[in-house]
Amino acid sequence: MWSLLIPSMEMAGGDGIASVMPAALGLLTGMGFLLLIDMLIPHLHPGEDKPEGPRSHLSRTSMLALAVTIHNIPEGMAVGVVIASMLQDGAGIGITAASVLALSLCIAIQNIPEGAIISMPLRAEGNSRMKSFGIGALSGLVEPIGSISIILLASTLEPVLPFLLAFAAGSMLYVVVEELIPEASLGEHSNLGTISFAVGFVLMMVLDVVLG
Repeated sequence: MWSLLIPSMEMAGGDGIASVMPAALGLLTGMGFLLLIDMLIPHLHPGEDKPEGPRSHLSRTSMLALAVTIHNIPEGMAVGVVIASMLQDGAGIGITAASVLALSLCIAIQNIPEGAIISMPLRAEGNSRMKSFGIGALSGLVEPIGSISIILLASTLEPVLPFLLAFAAGSMLYVVVEELIPEASLGEHSNLGTISFAVGFVLMMVLDVVLG
C-alpha cells in the first residue's frame, strides 16, 4: 500500500495539504468503490453460509467466485497504474522496474490462495480437477485486463495518476480489512492467520526495500 501512496504524494508535488490531498481522496474513493460493489453485487462474506441480496439463488461456490473476481479488479489496476507511472516519470517519483516486480510478485503470491478458495469447493462438489482448476484460474483473468487497460490509457490518465495510485491502494486496503483479515480470524487456528499476516507484511517490506 505504501508503495502506491508515497509515489502518489510525490507525483502530486506542492507543499502541505496540496501534496497529500490526491492521495487522501484516492484512498477513500478506492475503498468507497469496493464498498459500493459489495453492496450492489451480493456475495459471501467470511463466516456466512447464505449470500446476501436479491440474487440469493446463486450457489455458495458461485458467490465465492464472484467475490474473488470482483476483488481482482483493483489488483490488476494497481499493477497497471504502477507500470504507467514508471513509463511516465519513474525516475522522478522512485517507481522503477524493480518496484513493479515487487508489487506484481506480492499480488501473484496472494492470488494462489484466492484461486484455491474457488477451486477446492468446486472439486468437493464433484467437478473434475481440470474444471475446478480452470474456473479458479479464470477468476484472475480480470487482472491483466485491468492492467492493460490502464497502461493503454496512460497518456490520457497522466494528470490523475497520483489519484489512481491512491485509488488502487484504497481498493487493496478494503479487501484486506473487509475480506482477508476476518477470514483469517475464523476457526480454531486464528493464530496461524495472524502469524501469516506478519510474515507476509515483513516479506513485502523486504521486497520493497531490496528490489525498490
